[in-house]
Amino acid sequence: MSMAKPDSDAVDTSDVVDAADTSNATDTSNASNASNASNASNASNATDATHGIETADKPPASEDLPVTVTPPYWDEACRHLAKRDRVMKKLIPKFGEARLQSRGDAFTTLARSIVGQQISVKAAQSVWNRFASAVGGPPTRLTPQAVMVLDMPTLRGAGLSARKAEYLGDLARHFDSGAVHVPLWQQMDDEAIIDELVAIRGIGRWTAEMFLIFHLMRPNVLPLDDLGLIKGISQGYFSGEPVSRAEARELGEAWAPFRSVATWYIWRSLDPLPVDY
Repeated sequence: MSMAKPDSDAVDTSDVVDAADTSNATDTSNASNASNASNASNASNATDATHGIETADKPPASEDLPVTVTPPYWDEACRHLAKRDRVMKKLIPKFGEARLQSRGDAFTTLARSIVGQQISVKAAQSVWNRFASAVGGPPTRLTPQAVMVLDMPTLRGAGLSARKAEYLGDLARHFDSGAVHVPLWQQMDDEAIIDELVAIRGIGRWTAEMFLIFHLMRPNVLPLDDLGLIKGISQGYFSGEPVSRAEARELGEAWAPFRSVATWYIWRSLDPLPVDY
């Protein structure tokens, strides 16, 4: 998927990983971080995203295999977009029954997004595996308390930079203390959740918006800082000419209240591979 993380949300490039992995980090950091974000909760359990969301038919084979959820509003959104937007009318049928999917608990999803910042997908998976092993328990569902007890040498030994280790500790403390109101998120609006998330070190607005789209499955998020969205709008609507944030925002107004769905199809127009967050 051609989501692309903006430079403003980039945080750290100093992870201790194999040289072969880090050699690609500079050229692929935007695209790979989007892939890291979209894969962040593939290995998580869907306890926080079940309100108003349909659960996939196939049950997990074990506690390590998460339940997949899809948005119940998807078909309605596609009909709405096809009626209001000529590009969407042509684009949506190209992808058949493919749709956004999510698996994950909130803490594990965000922890994985921090681990994957500014490194390749391969490197991120390697570091995540080592980090999850150090934490203990199923890598699909880490707990804040288990992360908090790890000391810096253990975290560094898992391949994390000192900065990312600090970010993960801050994330764990926010969840453990109740500073983030996970049980209330379904009743909170998007901006209120973003405000909570960006207060955590290592999480910027782009990461928070990806979390809203792929984890909480909010239907009306327009991530204007996403380089892939801007590129897709440029190619699909402006014949490849540069597009300003204001122009993208104006276009997105016609997509409401399903701007997340339109954004997903714009990403698909750049990269047809399906994404699970």
